[in-house]
Amino acid sequence: MNKHLKQLIDLSIVDKEIDAFEPQIEEANSKYEAALAKTKSIESDIENLTNEIKEEEVKKAKNELHLAELSQKLEENAKKSSEVKTEREMKSLQLEEEIAKEQITFANEEIERLEKIIEMKKEQIAAAEASLEELKANLENVKAEVDAKLEAINHERQEVFKKKEKLLAEINQKGLAFYQKIRRWAKNTTVVPVEDQACMGCHMVIGDKVYADVIKGEDITTCPHCGRILYVKASEE
Repeated sequence: MNKHLKQLIDLSIVDKEIDAFEPQIEEANSKYEAALAKTKSIESDIENLTNEIKEEEVKKAKNELHLAELSQKLEENAKKSSEVKTEREMKSLQLEEEIAKEQITFANEEIERLEKIIEMKKEQIAAAEASLEELKANLENVKAEVDAKLEAINHERQEVFKKKEKLLAEINQKGLAFYQKIRRWAKNTTVVPVEDQACMGCHMVIGDKVYADVIKGEDITTCPHCGRILYVKASEE
């Protein structure tokens, strides 16, 4: 096999190894990011519940104020009743008193309802805070685990980079420029094998003459259909 072709095959293998590290890094980071996102979600839930409690407390305060006003009105009506002179005035006072009592009943029921809602939301916050504390403790473990994995990946990647640097120092520059031009669009299928007389990049069958040139391996041969660099595996040679 042509020396320059062998170098390009080796370079393509190394480039695949380098690119394979990215999914590993993403997978490691995604584990931490998922745990962090869950933590942020619970923190957001606690914040929303806290704001909702404040809103319910404002409603409760308004009802309590209205209740105080109604109680005062009943007291005033009680004083007025001793000064009533006509039956019409008495009926008017009685009507006002009935309306005020109905409003007092409603206000008390509303206050009770709001207190139950506030208590329920406080319980939800307590449960969320307990869950958050557990998640934060686990988050530190996940971070340590991810950092260790990333360190191992980085160490392995550096070794592959050294291998690539050595290859780049030895490789023919004209052949390298040709390889890089194809790699811009073909990525990790820049150099592909031929199987059953078909290019494994575009899966198109190549002609006999091109196939014969690939088998000889004396020059760098490209696929007439897609332009990828072709070679035959040693077992098939």
